[in-house]
Amino acid sequence: MASISRSDVDQLDALPADTAGRSPLALSPRLYSADLAPTRAANRTWGRYSLFALWTNDVHNIANYSFAIGLFALGLSGAQILCAFALGALVIYGLMNLSGYMGQKTGLPYPVLCRISFGIHGAQIPALIRAVIAIAWFGIQTYLASVVLRVLLTAIAPDLKAYDQNSILGLSTLGWLTFLGIWCVQVAIFAYGMEMVRRFESITGPIILVAFACLAGWMYWRSGLSIAWSSGNAPTGSTMWLKVLGAAALWVSLYGTMILNFCDFTRNCPDRRTISVGNFWGLPVNMLGFALIAVVLAGAQFSIDGKLVQGPTEIVAAIPNTAGLVLACLAFLIVTVAVNIMANFVAPAYVLANLAPNLLNFRRAGLLSAAIAVVILPWHLYNSPSVIVYFLGGLGALLGPLYGIIVTDYYLIRRSRVNLPQLYSESPEAAYHYSGGVNLRAVAAFIPAALIAIVLALVPAFETLSQFSWFFGAGLGGLIHYAIANRSARYQEVSGESIAVDSAQH
Repeated sequence: MASISRSDVDQLDALPADTAGRSPLALSPRLYSADLAPTRAANRTWGRYSLFALWTNDVHNIANYSFAIGLFALGLSGAQILCAFALGALVIYGLMNLSGYMGQKTGLPYPVLCRISFGIHGAQIPALIRAVIAIAWFGIQTYLASVVLRVLLTAIAPDLKAYDQNSILGLSTLGWLTFLGIWCVQVAIFAYGMEMVRRFESITGPIILVAFACLAGWMYWRSGLSIAWSSGNAPTGSTMWLKVLGAAALWVSLYGTMILNFCDFTRNCPDRRTISVGNFWGLPVNMLGFALIAVVLAGAQFSIDGKLVQGPTEIVAAIPNTAGLVLACLAFLIVTVAVNIMANFVAPAYVLANLAPNLLNFRRAGLLSAAIAVVILPWHLYNSPSVIVYFLGGLGALLGPLYGIIVTDYYLIRRSRVNLPQLYSESPEAAYHYSGGVNLRAVAAFIPAALIAIVLALVPAFETLSQFSWFFGAGLGGLIHYAIANRSARYQEVSGESIAVDSAQH
């Protein structure tokens, strides 16, 4: 088992200024590593632009455009779509700020932050749920990027189509080469750590924004500078508002994963204002621009030939010259890789490192999660609707209760006061040891909230409410946890012993 150096102990002991005079508890190698330790001030390099670029990549991705364009196909007008995204963006902005502030103040990655509410060992529950979803989607997004690369390569060199006819475990020879090629690029970027992730996201953000703006401009020109603002009879009255609110709620649910582990990024931010300003430009402003581009793309195509497109890939396929097709495919590749790294690579790397910090550092854990994403043959997952709906959809329904419990515990119960050193101690006297390292009260709040969220999300009888399942889960999880905590003298004692953390100290 790896040992913990004196400097590691000194680093954590120095964090809360008012711990002087307390007997320090031993740090456990099963809980502590340099990658899991709070980020120090000197290493906080993520500024406002870094967050704006991060969100630019995440917002302007193919799946999101398919979702937005799908709303147009369902009958919502352009104005109604903009209204839905404006409402959803404001909610996401508020939720992301709450999550981000926790990471900035404590300097903790998501799996360690979960120890506050779930216990030093119970934290594996919310951490693993997030990791399983991320690994599955990392493989799926890598596969989708490889499909775009295959289209690009066969457009440049038609002879390559001969290598796209066979099947090896469900992929052709060309399919395997493109999949492993995209996989290697992502692993190479990630291997240089979070600073390289920041630089990559900062470079690709403007490229993606310009690429989709140009695509919208081209479509607007093709339509004769006139687009359709509706595909038919747009809903009105109460029906309209139900659809608008439902679309806004689904938009929030799509960000349920990043809402949970946004602290993985904001732990590298110097102050709260960096988060609020970066998020403002990256979320509400950026998302409105995204929604406008989506409306132009769908409305222009409908104006041209009355066709309801399902996503931007159909529009790109209609580009008349090879050069334009190649540039568009390259933009799609860049945005898919950028989104995959931020949303589906960082989270499982921290989670796996948290499982065995004495064996896995951040880079090794990232490589392991990427390897698992290959082994599961993600193209089979993507081509199985039942897997997407029931397995990944069911896991996704658990994200709301987790967020509700973690945020309620941090802000309402502990009032942002945390004893950082004791998050890395297995001593029964430590504040977050609870019962064998598990906070049974948080688990007791999670189970009923999770069951209700899953039922609302997956049972057809509740289809009308399914789009609001994240909110039901988050609200119930938070309320139940708060009620149980208020009845617990032990919980109040722990909360009273917690120590306020000043982010400037690290």
